[in-house]
Amino acid sequence: MAEKQDYRPMWTELGLDLEGHDGLLKVLGDSYSEVYLHQENRPSAMEYFDFVVSEAHGLRIKELMDAKDEGRKVIGTFCLYVPEEIILALDGISVGLCAGAEIGAEKAEEYLPRNLCALIKSFMGFELAGLCPYFRACDIVIGETTCDGKKKAYELLEDIKETYVMELPQKKEETDRALWKAEGYKFVEVCERVTGKKLTPDNLKEAIRTVNDRRRAQLRLRDARRASPPPISGRDALLVNQIAFYDNPARFTESVNKLCDELETRTEGKVSPGDNGAPRVVISGCPMALPNWKLPFIVESSGADVVAEESCVGERGFRTLVDEDGETLDEMIDNLVDRYLTIDCACFTPNPERVEHVLETSREFDADGVIHYSISFCTPYMVEAKKVEDALSAAGIPLLKIETDYSQGDVGQLQTRIDAFLEMLKARHS
Repeated sequence: MAEKQDYRPMWTELGLDLEGHDGLLKVLGDSYSEVYLHQENRPSAMEYFDFVVSEAHGLRIKELMDAKDEGRKVIGTFCLYVPEEIILALDGISVGLCAGAEIGAEKAEEYLPRNLCALIKSFMGFELAGLCPYFRACDIVIGETTCDGKKKAYELLEDIKETYVMELPQKKEETDRALWKAEGYKFVEVCERVTGKKLTPDNLKEAIRTVNDRRRAQLRLRDARRASPPPISGRDALLVNQIAFYDNPARFTESVNKLCDELETRTEGKVSPGDNGAPRVVISGCPMALPNWKLPFIVESSGADVVAEESCVGERGFRTLVDEDGETLDEMIDNLVDRYLTIDCACFTPNPERVEHVLETSREFDADGVIHYSISFCTPYMVEAKKVEDALSAAGIPLLKIETDYSQGDVGQLQTRIDAFLEMLKARHS
């Protein structure tokens, strides 16, 4: 077996806090082993994704640094609304910077209020505490106006790294579409300046196909989970979709398709990591950024199958493809604008599409119940939970509302509530 490469010189060059970073990797390694590697009857193709996680701060960062040495630019993003196709078309590398752990939160609270959502404190804390090599590898970071907390946090990020913020409209009327299209063209100008490349119909068309291919692979994975019993655990499917935000797109697509080939065979043989007849649960709401695995781990450890995620790190990110018929740049930008405005984040008002999608997903996946997940202090999703609850109640689908953060302090309470919810679901079928 080849000796594991020493990445500490690279981390030192990036300015990481090596002691703190070592502690982070230890905690994440232990958590990953408990949540993922102790599962029984996992698909063998998950070995690729285990490897990606094991090298997330190693080999993948080296790939980014090698690409930078060749003149390519790394562009960090925090949201689905940033059009990755434009970054790829200009030979840039897009990496997601959202974080799902409370490590670094204490440092973040030196700059941010305590009663702010855990996701914002996490990505700020990871950088301020010198724990995130992805942030350090970026040439520019791209924010967006999806929430007030993020908007103000980006002002602080600007003091650390060049930050560009896209103006996302709050409605989806014609004037809002015009604003979003104008923002698309401004984003092109920013990326052309950073990369030194020029956007053309040819390179944009190729990039659209590349990202659409990745979404098609993720849709295959989504469809495989409709089987009863599901051929893959919900936490494994979540992990795959989390990795999509920073892995090489073509390599990721190939690996997901190989996984789906195996899942189709497992479905034919009714091979599943869970128990046949276990309650089927959809998790809906806020994104679960890597390494936020707390909720699905508790749900599945309690004897249910998580069969879908109605979230940004779920089908909201790949449900819709970009129309590939555009030939001119303006036609392709139009297609990008239309596709990205189909995303139904709770920041929009009104937002009936999301409620409809929660219902559609619950029915399509034959869900016994839905868990609505809100990160504490995430006002849009916490408020919108009422409309979701009303719609599901009218359809006869039980809902459990969960509000939590990235800490482990409420695990016992969550376990108790989830156990009771699952017992109720089982009783409905007895």
